[in-house]
Amino acid sequence: MEMERPSHHVIRPVRADEWRKVKELRLASLADPAAPVAFLDTLESASAQPDEFWQQRAKNAQSPSVRQFVAEGPDGEWAGNVVVLIEAAGADDVFGNRIASPQAHIVGVFVRPEFRGIGLTERLFAAALEWAWALEEPRVNRVRLLVHENNPRARGFYRKAGFVLTGFTAQLTDDGCHDLEMEIVRP
Repeated sequence: MEMERPSHHVIRPVRADEWRKVKELRLASLADPAAPVAFLDTLESASAQPDEFWQQRAKNAQSPSVRQFVAEGPDGEWAGNVVVLIEAAGADDVFGNRIASPQAHIVGVFVRPEFRGIGLTERLFAAALEWAWALEEPRVNRVRLLVHENNPRARGFYRKAGFVLTGFTAQLTDDGCHDLEMEIVRP
């Protein structure tokens, strides 16, 4: 077990001009051994994207309906991130289901292995939830996420963070396994 050590990382939103760091952290997340059960993208696919893709991704990470938070160390290195997407009522979600009321969807959760176990994921989630609950328009009623059934470590963290299983499952990959929806309802 990793020793608990203090974290001097700042949790903050991504800025549009930080696309190179957005790209580097995303590629690092897709190279992680857990990537096949954590992300729908692959390292090969993401590596093939042109700079314009990453520039747009960084720009979108600070739009009214998306926020990407990073854990930035004193040396400027990004140790991890989380992305929050706002899903509007009346729109269809990624499964084609109609969204009944505004909700937030957490995706892209990643902390570099050498920074795990020091509270960064908890701090990233706190920032993501704070941002989602603070929105006045649309006022979200819940925050949800999907976790692969073969990712017990992530499922355990989400449970510890207050997320509960909803009973909704989806098959997002060709591995025959399901992703499980978890949520926190507005306090």
